[in-house]
Amino acid sequence: MQVLSVTSELYPLIKTGGLADVTGALPEALKPHGITMKTLVPGYPAVMNVLEKAETIKSFANLFGGAAKLLSGKAKGLDVFVLDAPHLYNRVGNPYLGGDGKDWPDNPQRFAALSQVAALLARGECGNYKADVLHAHDWQAALAPVYLHYSGGPKTILTVHNIAFQGQFSPAIFSQLGLPPQAFNVNALEFYGNVGFLKGGLALANAITTVSPTYAQEICTSEYGMGLEGLLRARRNVLFGFVNGIDADVWNPQTDKALPTNYTVKNLEARAANKRAIEKSFKLEPGDGIIHGVVSRLTWQKGMDIFAGLLDWLVGSGARLALIGTGESAIEQAVMAAAWRHPGRIGVVAAYDENLSHLVQGGCDTMLVPSRFEPCGLTQLYGLRYGCVPIVARTGGLADTIIDANDAGLSAGVATGLQFTPVDQPSLQNVLSRAAKLFGNKPQWQNMQKRGMASDVSWDHSAKAYAELYKTV
Repeated sequence: MQVLSVTSELYPLIKTGGLADVTGALPEALKPHGITMKTLVPGYPAVMNVLEKAETIKSFANLFGGAAKLLSGKAKGLDVFVLDAPHLYNRVGNPYLGGDGKDWPDNPQRFAALSQVAALLARGECGNYKADVLHAHDWQAALAPVYLHYSGGPKTILTVHNIAFQGQFSPAIFSQLGLPPQAFNVNALEFYGNVGFLKGGLALANAITTVSPTYAQEICTSEYGMGLEGLLRARRNVLFGFVNGIDADVWNPQTDKALPTNYTVKNLEARAANKRAIEKSFKLEPGDGIIHGVVSRLTWQKGMDIFAGLLDWLVGSGARLALIGTGESAIEQAVMAAAWRHPGRIGVVAAYDENLSHLVQGGCDTMLVPSRFEPCGLTQLYGLRYGCVPIVARTGGLADTIIDANDAGLSAGVATGLQFTPVDQPSLQNVLSRAAKLFGNKPQWQNMQKRGMASDVSWDHSAKAYAELYKTV
């Protein structure tokens, strides 16, 4: 079966978050299930620079304002189609934001072009390729199911990685999309007078998936549905939640080259060398006490405003912190101010560093994910894999993947981390205190690490579920 995946980012070519990790890992995970997946991605400089054996399979004289070519080739081992449209994608840095930190004003055209070409490709109108199923990811690819609905073609699946990002634009954009007039109505793209890319895809895709069973339930409620809960409830019979997996080869403490010392569940004591490396990298005072790790966007969604308000207390409790992240200016400033007040106790790297994020997982004692909502989350899965005990809010995929170290979980010998709710300062302070107490009981803590490392966080189960869904639609 041929499945065309359509995405705005793809690891290891271009990445801003977990979407890239998922779309990068799925093709390999699906191979054992008889699924051949090729991925269509925009021709950003980071993609064009690594594209190999590329051949042009279709040319466009005018695609949303300029000439473009659809290329087929290889990029870092991935089979890809690349939409080479320099007027839309030849921009360095973040694929969605300009140098001023604001969305590119032509984002609707940039990603409508991606979706329109995806539909042509899936229908067999670009060279010899034809898809049995098109799998679109997030709002940037959500128009692909809309185009295929009105033009005919293969069945479609739309995966929502985070419903907070919907691609809503002025109705003036509709006339540029090349869709029939009836597409701008409440049963398709129209959303409170605007054009809703994600809304249209949710309405017209043959099936909808999201990245955990709990999140699939949550987005059908007014608290989490971001205005789309009514539509999702109406389509509940084709809405599925599959927990994301991680690439177990890329994230493997036994072979990870980003770690000074590799280890397995059988020699956890080797992690101590990585803890020393954390102290050096983040300029932390040496010691055997607990080091909390954070690798996160510093945003309200991630609960980082609440955490920032607890940093003085955290240091007073004897803990240290290694944090990687950037985000909302007020939260960034609060975190940096706390680091300035507590040199040697709080270390901050205000930029994403892939290798350093691996070191945090391999050397810190905990991985903190206090999100107000979290569709799936990958950080806590990396933590399980590396024996970096996750501390998570009880929401979305965090609730689905971490077993709380409450009395029952500890007594039954199944706990893999700590959960808390609600996401407020008293609850977060309480769970951090619980973690400190558990950390003081070394045998109990190591048992929890070992259970986490034994957890199946691979794509095996979810890849099978996706393969079955492709065949069903």
